[in-house]
Amino acid sequence: MENGKRSVDDKTILDEFAEDFCRVIEKYVVYIVCSGFVAIAHGRTRGTEDIDMIIEKIPKEKFVKMHDELREGGFVCIQSEEPEKIYVDYLERGNSVRYVRDEEGFFPPEMEIKFPKDELDEEQLKERVKLPLTGVDVYFSSIESNIAFKEEYLGSEKDLEDAKHLRIIYEGKINEEKIKDLKERIRKIRYENEK
Repeated sequence: MENGKRSVDDKTILDEFAEDFCRVIEKYVVYIVCSGFVAIAHGRTRGTEDIDMIIEKIPKEKFVKMHDELREGGFVCIQSEEPEKIYVDYLERGNSVRYVRDEEGFFPPEMEIKFPKDELDEEQLKERVKLPLTGVDVYFSSIESNIAFKEEYLGSEKDLEDAKHLRIIYEGKINEEKIKDLKERIRKIRYENEK
């Protein structure tokens, strides 16, 4: 790592997997990579086998084309080979699906994709950013969104450590008012929807 920025030589299997997957899907959807991989891509050392992704809701026909190109690119969906079934039985019902590289006997890493759950996810998609400090050429949800969700909504020890790591990396560059507002909106919107 030079000058606090990761170089191409620093890329991990997760980084390469994320970039390869995103090169295919960005032709079809607006997406964000969020949650744990954001902290990991910023140098936090912790184990994970999956990368969380939210994609905009698209029509079934467009999803089928995207799925077919993912298959051509060497990715397979764990839940089903049938794109219509993936779309109707999983994504439309608010469930996530996982894609892995199509390599015999080798599953991790996994890309876990889902449609937006509510207006909070929709906003994250609109505010997506590339984060140069990661050295990974994908769109992420904002640092403030990641911190707010990890501290307010997810709240596990691992999530709180991820948020702490991001706060250290972006010290002096974080919009605390935005985090506070997001936390209030998470309590109002996300918790209300889950009752």
